[in-house]
Amino acid sequence: MEQFLRGIKDGIPIALGYIAVSFTFGLTAVAGGLSVLQAVLISFMCVTSAGQFAGIEIMFAGGGLVEMAMTQLVINLRYALMSISLSQKADQSMNIFARLLVGFGVTDEIFAVAVGRKEEVGKEYMYGLIVIPWLSWTLGTLGGAALGSILPVILSEAFGIAIYAMFLAIIIPAGREDKNVIWVILIAASISMLVYYTPLKNFISQGFVIIIASVIASVIGAVLYPVNRENDSIN
Repeated sequence: MEQFLRGIKDGIPIALGYIAVSFTFGLTAVAGGLSVLQAVLISFMCVTSAGQFAGIEIMFAGGGLVEMAMTQLVINLRYALMSISLSQKADQSMNIFARLLVGFGVTDEIFAVAVGRKEEVGKEYMYGLIVIPWLSWTLGTLGGAALGSILPVILSEAFGIAIYAMFLAIIIPAGREDKNVIWVILIAASISMLVYYTPLKNFISQGFVIIIASVIASVIGAVLYPVNRENDSIN
């Protein structure tokens, strides 16, 4: 119980940060035509901000299941790598069932907090660390979706601009720390614009544009700006 409560304490700041983003997701989802229940179920079962926003964009654009699956694979593959890294810090209490539950709840912020601990992490701590952010993400979506369902259409659509602020909040700090990140972002944006403003738009759906731009920009970034392994440490 002590470790569970410690996890809850460490997870509260994460939960507070999730409220604004999940609220925006709920607004965006309902503005695009999803019901309140559908929006809440997506957050309840997924817990991936970038993946969820990309997913509903594919839904709104009429994309297919293959596009959806490939897009989610590209966007969320990092969670598998995080889980593998985190498993190296797991203690003996982390059995297969616990690993499955923890794997469901691993996000960038939860991984950062857990892997930053000096000692090993057990299932009780991870359950506590995950549960409050997960509930916050779900309830934030519920609040945004419920409010979006009763707001006038023009005001509801205006709230949709918050998604762009969210993405800027993600890329600007990373770009300040490493200028190469900005170049990779610009490459991905350029590829997306190339498709949008050329006849290619008629042959490539929005879902595949996300996949193509992400993969090409990542490959170019890996070739031009490789990580300096001498200064890279893995916990």
